[in-house]
Amino acid sequence: MQVSSFQPPPRTLMGPGPADVHPRVTAALARPTIGHLDPAFSAMMEELKGLLRYALRTDNPLTMPVSAPGSAGMETCFVNLVEPGDKVIVCSNGVFGGRMRENVVRCGGEAVVVADDWGRAVDPQKLEDALKAHPDAKLVACVHAETSTGACSDVKTLVELAHRHDCLTIVDAVTALGGSPLEVDAWGIDAVYAGSQKCLSCTPGLAPVSFSERALAKVTSRSTPVQSWFLDLNLVLGYWQGNDGGSSKRSYHHTAPVNALYGLHEALVMLAEEGIEQSWERHHRNHLALRAGLETLGLELVVPEAERLPQLNAVAVPGGVDEAAVRARLLDTYDLEIGAGLGALAGKVWRIGLMGYSSRPENILLCLGALGSVLNDMGHQADTGAALSAAQSMLAR
Repeated sequence: MQVSSFQPPPRTLMGPGPADVHPRVTAALARPTIGHLDPAFSAMMEELKGLLRYALRTDNPLTMPVSAPGSAGMETCFVNLVEPGDKVIVCSNGVFGGRMRENVVRCGGEAVVVADDWGRAVDPQKLEDALKAHPDAKLVACVHAETSTGACSDVKTLVELAHRHDCLTIVDAVTALGGSPLEVDAWGIDAVYAGSQKCLSCTPGLAPVSFSERALAKVTSRSTPVQSWFLDLNLVLGYWQGNDGGSSKRSYHHTAPVNALYGLHEALVMLAEEGIEQSWERHHRNHLALRAGLETLGLELVVPEAERLPQLNAVAVPGGVDEAAVRARLLDTYDLEIGAGLGALAGKVWRIGLMGYSSRPENILLCLGALGSVLNDMGHQADTGAALSAAQSMLAR
């Protein structure tokens, strides 16, 4: 068999993730591998935890990246906090709320689903009604930035309601971290998980998590073992925190993805250099430019303006347009990836991401120009020049 090294085609990634990876991150990935218990690596781990606390706006000592993708960050939160028989209220307004429910069930818990329409934020009144109807609930789970729809929920209010009814909270911030305001401590979030491949401009494969002292007390006082050996915080903390809570006595748990952690460290260094508030503002500013161009092309965003994510834009497919054919043409002709709809929105929307290093003016103009050209070729009238001018005018502000 004759084989050769894989050479990926050059792509501009403007789907729901992964996003474009910054060159500084790819350079960091190529640095020499050292041992995962090497003192130099341990020092980097401590810096990495501090950088994550900055990004998440928290002082939680238990803040670290799980050595697996964002879905494992989700499982880390659920398997550690949900015991058999626990009642968990799950706010579901898209695919990832549904996955939260699945985690509760697999942990042996009882899931009470508070459902909202896809493309809308979670309704706090519905959550409050559910909390009153289920006074024995122990946890509330919700998605901050629903990647399947581009809707952003009011996590601060949802957490306040949960705490008012003595519930711990689990928050999905996979698409939110680095792109939308997220205040773990100020909002009182008990457990939060994210991903490395979206607004952090890093490669897929790592899942930042953070647990409050209140949540950690729940973990350490469980009456049943955590169902996952690999994700059991009671075990993994010996590696990430050390037996004495420091870096000097780390115990072996697993072989950490050393080079991937170099990449996340570099991504977080860049985020600190830019400033977290400035990153939020950049994502919002570029969203406004993209929106101006899309609307000039005659396209509509499906999420109401007050509930939209800046970094993930769900765009309604015009009538008579083959949405899959448009995506294929963009990829084949322009090396541009945008995402398809999922679940209830499958075939009805495109998902256009402006995350991390992908959130740049040149990407916005490429996307608008390419999309306008393809739509015109398919018989949908679109004024590409006017769309580009609208986006440039917004960027100039």
